Amino acid sequence: MSEVTFVDTTLRDGNQSLWAYNMRTAAMLEAIEGMDRAGFESMEFFSATMIKKYVREHKENPWRWIREGTKRARNTSLRMHGSIRGGLEKKPTSVAKLVVSHLVDNGIRLTRNSNPWNDYAVFKQEVDDLRELGMDAVANIIYSVSPRHTDEYYAQKAREVAALKPYRICFKDVGGMLTPERTRTLVPIVLENIGDIPVEFHAHCNNGLAPLNYLEAIKLGMTTIHTSVPPLANGSAQPSIFNMLRNVRAMGHTATVDEKALEPVRDHFTFVAKRDGLPMGAPRAFDQSVYSHQVPGGMISNFVHQLRLVGMEDKLPAALEEAARVREEWGYPIMVTPLSQFVGTQAAINVIMGERYKQVTDQSIQYALGLWGRQGAEYMDPGVKDRILGRPRAKAWENWEQPDPSLKEVRAKLGGPSMSDEDMIMRVYAGDEAVEALQNAGRPREYLSASQPLVRLINELTRQQEYTQVYIRKPGFSLTLGRSADASDGAAG
Repeated sequence: MSEVTFVDTTLRDGNQSLWAYNMRTAAMLEAIEGMDRAGFESMEFFSATMIKKYVREHKENPWRWIREGTKRARNTSLRMHGSIRGGLEKKPTSVAKLVVSHLVDNGIRLTRNSNPWNDYAVFKQEVDDLRELGMDAVANIIYSVSPRHTDEYYAQKAREVAALKPYRICFKDVGGMLTPERTRTLVPIVLENIGDIPVEFHAHCNNGLAPLNYLEAIKLGMTTIHTSVPPLANGSAQPSIFNMLRNVRAMGHTATVDEKALEPVRDHFTFVAKRDGLPMGAPRAFDQSVYSHQVPGGMISNFVHQLRLVGMEDKLPAALEEAARVREEWGYPIMVTPLSQFVGTQAAINVIMGERYKQVTDQSIQYALGLWGRQGAEYMDPGVKDRILGRPRAKAWENWEQPDPSLKEVRAKLGGPSMSDEDMIMRVYAGDEAVEALQNAGRPREYLSASQPLVRLINELTRQQEYTQVYIRKPGFSLTLGRSADASDGAAG
């Protein structure tokens, strides 16, 4: 039997998929050293999308996480997730490359990234640019279900991505739509066509089948799998490391991850979830309808939000059915960022308006013009394409090209040569106003360690409004806390 190795996704994909990046920097810093001692082959650590979230909403400097987090992880290879040219919001290539350069300077020399169409002719430039910057790429082959995504399709895509000679290849089931039966047919096809390049398996638990698919893939030779530490596992994230360790060992395989080292990490994340009101990841029941609409779990909550704004929350089933129709008419794009957002938003608008394509988004127009991949223009139903492009607004996008200013131009626009690289990057991703608010926000929130139980107890007791006095006694120690009569901020007197 072979050794199974594990890539941890807790602080990136678990944090994104289950907590929408709502874990604070201090909470991550508290966990990283314990995770680093566990024996993971690698850990996903950062995504450029975190910059906007942490600056705007948490008022925290993401460079603190990069600098302090990398110093605390001394034994495990750390990864970025994402592309120079990918994502929902396109940033200047010069600035995206600068982000990568700063990550490399901090010891992060590996990223896992995709082209949303599995278009490796386009993706070659991405891999080449990353190599030039000192970062290797784990290139995704994204799984999808449609009449176009056949065995022959995946055999061809495996050969195409292997020709790029990436550091590794990752077979990615972003929608959690693989079944054990499909895994048994498709994994051998991928392995037969990638040559000797190492391969990983990354799957989401949206439909409850990812743990079973992992076990099937391991039997077939995919022995590097992606997992998370609970409660940032299951749900729409990756399978639990604890569950997968038990299963791979029960199958007779070996694994070097030390689950005992991860138990305090699990306890810490559980404390963070309870304290901040964040959800606990749990296994999901199988849902056959997922194979029709293929809307990722994180997008369904956005569907509900859009419909609630117009008092049509009860139309969610209709919106999901419409998403399936829109996806078919658009040529079966893979439901991954940014294409899934374009499909879902247009479907919601169709339902809200009560007439299909009465209104369309700019992204729908751009998609039909091939600005988000040539396949959008090639595969779209001609009648739908004519309806989208046959309106005055489409004329404004016909000859549009993405602006791509140089670093010198970006710096001149935002503040001049004296501006630091880190400050400039935050302003590009989050905006001037958000960066100013960050600079005026003061000290970020801290999370006390479970290894400091007395300090934690005192901190938590001072937050309780119903008590005016607290007494703590132990041999050789006595502490009395009392709330003053005019205390309005809940502090102890």
